[in-house]
Amino acid sequence: MALNTSADAPLPVGEVSRLIGGWIDRLGAVWVEGQITQLSRRPGAGVVFLTLRDPSHDISLSVTCYRQVFDAVADVVSEGARVVVHAKPEWYAPRGQLSLRAAEIRPVGVGELLARLEQLKKSLAAEGLFAAERKKSLPFLPQLIGLVCGRASAAERDVLENARHRWPAVRFEVRNVPVQGVHAVAQVVQAVKELDALDAVDVIIVARGGGSVEDLLPFSDEQLVRTVAACRTPVVSAIGHEPDTPLLDYVADLRASTPTDAAKKVVPDVGEEYERVRWLRDRARRCVEALVEREERGLAHALARPVIQDPHRVIDERADHVASLLDRGRRCLGHLLDRADSELSHTHARVVALSPAATLKRGYAVLQKADGHVVRAPGEVSAEEPLRARVAEGEFAVRVDGTATTEGASGIDGTVRGDA
Repeated sequence: MALNTSADAPLPVGEVSRLIGGWIDRLGAVWVEGQITQLSRRPGAGVVFLTLRDPSHDISLSVTCYRQVFDAVADVVSEGARVVVHAKPEWYAPRGQLSLRAAEIRPVGVGELLARLEQLKKSLAAEGLFAAERKKSLPFLPQLIGLVCGRASAAERDVLENARHRWPAVRFEVRNVPVQGVHAVAQVVQAVKELDALDAVDVIIVARGGGSVEDLLPFSDEQLVRTVAACRTPVVSAIGHEPDTPLLDYVADLRASTPTDAAKKVVPDVGEEYERVRWLRDRARRCVEALVEREERGLAHALARPVIQDPHRVIDERADHVASLLDRGRRCLGHLLDRADSELSHTHARVVALSPAATLKRGYAVLQKADGHVVRAPGEVSAEEPLRARVAEGEFAVRVDGTATTEGASGIDGTVRGDA
């Protein structure tokens, strides 16, 4: 429960320390995993002091244990070893320090480490951190290469010498960090983040020589794997030798079997590129020459054709053909006109022959009533009925004189009144 304190009624340091110790004493024992960074075995002392550190974070705790507890694992445990400790938190009131009192220490074996790494590998793969579609392609010719490696290490020398031998103008931004031990993970992560933040860096190489499984454990740390996965700059993993496969190899954009192999994969060889350019230039020249030769042959073949050598020949041939067609057309049209004229003359003669005017010219007349009806029989007229007589040269009025009979009228009296 909360304490009632104020500036006028503070608690003494000893009371605060006692209260903290009481709270901590109520905590139970826990199993803790970490890496031993400091180990103190004073001669004649019955207590062993050591510092247990989290490899993935900059956090450590003090651990004490009786000598007989540590002697049980003294042959296999030393500084840098990973252990699992069963301990209870303790508060040392005189100094105000928190520590763990270990009742049992167990070293973490290689088999157990590999099993944990395999479990972590499956977990990260399920998140998609190892997916091929996430990997970025490397630039053809990086101008500035970031290198994370140990100080004055063989890995650094192999990368620098091989890269500069292949392309002398290449530049490096080197970060020397511990590549094994308790500080390796934090410093490698920091170096990778610094290089990724530099816009001029085109690719990052994380390199280390060979070593045991325990030596390469920092490059399978989850924090480092997630940091590399989040990088915007392509990362190349060159850890150990060909059989070594830390988790960094799976998340990196490119895996190199050795630091030397990393230099070969990141930096092109100037001699090889020169030969490739020369080969491409020769190939382009041959292609152009072949194209020009093919076009020259095609042009020569076209010029050899008769239509090109004597272009008026086709025109002359076509002119004769056009003249022949024109003469033929004229003859056909004249024949059609002559036949149409003959048919028109015959038709006109037939029309004239059948015309009533021709009949009238032979002396016949046509009688019409006042309404224009033609008289065809004597019974159609009556006495004194006026009629109109049409002859070849005109018409005149007549009147029926007497009574008409079927044999003919008894008499018709009329006078010519001229053409109407």
